Amino acid sequence: MQGENGTDAAKDRVLDACLPHVAFDGWSEATLRAASADSGVAPALARALFPRGGVDLALAWHRRGDAALPAVLAARDLVGMRYRDKIALAVRLRLELIPDAEAVRRAAALFALPQHAGDGARAIWATADTIWRALGDSSTDVNWYTKRATLSAVYSSTGLYWLGDASPGHAATWEFLDRRIDGVMAFEKIKAQMRDNSLVKAVLAGPLRAMDRITAFKQPQDLPGRSG
Repeated sequence: MQGENGTDAAKDRVLDACLPHVAFDGWSEATLRAASADSGVAPALARALFPRGGVDLALAWHRRGDAALPAVLAARDLVGMRYRDKIALAVRLRLELIPDAEAVRRAAALFALPQHAGDGARAIWATADTIWRALGDSSTDVNWYTKRATLSAVYSSTGLYWLGDASPGHAATWEFLDRRIDGVMAFEKIKAQMRDNSLVKAVLAGPLRAMDRITAFKQPQDLPGRSG
């Protein structure tokens, strides 16, 4: 019986071998079979590791990128950086961890299918959660959900833009990302101004509570247990 370390090693070997096949066969049964053969992992074990075939292979590949992000981000000097810039950097670093844009195109097509849309949404949510945790988010209230929902939207739209961006160094993508984050920050500023106006506060008490559930990019001092 193979131990956990052996199973993890086998999974890594299959993932290492899958990318050359994804470009031709997508995230599919054919890719899983080819990766199993190339990696030397027995077909029965490969099936046990990725029971739904290509979709589980794609999700594992995505999770591998998420797992690599915290160490990459920790190696950067974030001292003195604005919080919105830390978020932008984290999104950029996560995209730069992707070794093959074609694999992402194929994954986007896969997760656009109705039967796999939920898997794709959960994968993006997990990426947003990874970024917030890596940046030290400790929220436990509704902000936990709104931060991840907002960042999921920012990450997914930026990722789609990145796929079609032919600018040098993906410069246009990073400009797009900055605009997306600035739009979120502007929305937060409007909410704060509305709260500070007593008349508006009284009239729009209900809508303001609803707005709180839409988005919440907070500064470090707004995070529970954080002082800066």
